[in-house]
Amino acid sequence: MDIRQLRYFVTVAEEANFTRAAARLHLAQPGLSAQIRQLEKELGHPLLDRSGRSVTLTEVGEAVLPYARAAIAAVAAVRQTVDEFTGLLRGHVTIGFVSGAAAHEFDLASVLADFHDDHPQVEITLTEDTSERMLAALRRGELDIAVIGLAHEEPPPGISFQVVIDEPLVVAVAPDDPALTPAGRTTIALAELRDRPLISLPRGTGLRTVLDRACARAGFQPRIAFEAAAPLFLTQLAARGLGVAVVPALQTDVASTFGLRTLHITHPRLRGRIALAWRTESSASPAAKAFLRLLRATLTVPGTDQPSVP
Repeated sequence: MDIRQLRYFVTVAEEANFTRAAARLHLAQPGLSAQIRQLEKELGHPLLDRSGRSVTLTEVGEAVLPYARAAIAAVAAVRQTVDEFTGLLRGHVTIGFVSGAAAHEFDLASVLADFHDDHPQVEITLTEDTSERMLAALRRGELDIAVIGLAHEEPPPGISFQVVIDEPLVVAVAPDDPALTPAGRTTIALAELRDRPLISLPRGTGLRTVLDRACARAGFQPRIAFEAAAPLFLTQLAARGLGVAVVPALQTDVASTFGLRTLHITHPRLRGRIALAWRTESSASPAAKAFLRLLRATLTVPGTDQPSVP
């Protein structure tokens, strides 16, 4: 057997599905199945029960799983120790990026390119997802770092935050919208949105969670007419009269290009926050630590508050 087969076995056990495991490993499913069968043949006993709708561990598989994980961790530790002594930075860093953050002035492409130029032997994988799913992936060790929208004041156990954006939430409305009466109005109470069709980021994003919780505390459920992952598209939908878009304040200039007006939400005032998130434990690879240091130093937006949550 080799460490690659053990990693394949652990991944299938965690996903309980060969298709999902193959996608996670970036392999073809037949090749993954063949490697697992070869491992089982060498050990002389099935490790996985494939008879049900999901793949489960056999009794032997249950016993083998912790040793397989320990072997994978030991090999990674050997490589990390050698790298630290030689000063060589290599490996694989996975970073997740919430869609809404792309609308801000983050030049993530330049950060990635600069890091790659300095450390060409480090492979970087960038994925885009909702904040909730990325936090779960961080806790499982599938992501090293994530840029997420925050819905909580404090990070969950085992996760650290550094807030890089902290801004008010606003509604973007058409110039003839009744919410703009009287003329010159700049704010709108949250309760006034009770019966309005709203356009918002999807469930699982930090901004959407902030909105849903605030509405629940105000005694109503928001009437979400449209959902989209990108704030720019939200303003485009609002410009066509399909509803009132709830967006970060930094979208004010974008909204104006579509002929929209923005009102700050009050009673309560809502804020949208974006943060870097990473696992608190110190077992991250040297490459992940180096990339995190670079992101913490560069992933900021001028003119915004940037409090740090240790």
